[in-house]
Amino acid sequence: MVTAGDFRNGVTFEMDGNVYSIIEFQHVKPGKGAAFVRTKIRNVISGAVTERTFNPNDKFPTAFIERKDMQYLYSDGDLYYFMDTETYEQTPINGNVLGDNFKFVKENMECKVLSYKGNVFGVEPPNFVELEITKTEPGLKGDTATNTLKPATVETGAEVRVPLFINEGEMIRIDTRTGEYMERA
Repeated sequence: MVTAGDFRNGVTFEMDGNVYSIIEFQHVKPGKGAAFVRTKIRNVISGAVTERTFNPNDKFPTAFIERKDMQYLYSDGDLYYFMDTETYEQTPINGNVLGDNFKFVKENMECKVLSYKGNVFGVEPPNFVELEITKTEPGLKGDTATNTLKPATVETGAEVRVPLFINEGEMIRIDTRTGEYMERA
């Protein structure tokens, strides 16, 4: 059990039949009245974010989220297959569970598969990936003084904004959390 007074960022707990994770918390002690805890919580299954206040004495059961390293193998229609690198067991995951940042993942990459009581609710790709540019307009020689970006398509089919000096065939590093170009690889 976890009390609202013990809330910290990243703590997961069960409330009203759902699993929530703390994004932000603030302990408030007003001059008049009782203290309370103001939080911003995310429903880990649906991804919905809400703000809520709790009495510091409120108790909730702790929820244990399993994060397992798995290798992405291939997709077959709307199913994406992942392999447990320890047992070599393959797990199909429905495409609607995958986030927007999964468009940067190519086959044989390691991802973290998130599950609660055996039900998979999310897949976290690596924070940084190195991908090859497959299509982009050529940059003009000498046009590097401004911080102008152009669209480029990477080998997974995702589109990224890159500086003008990046050309087709180059490898770049992308931050999958923001979808932004980081640097040449």
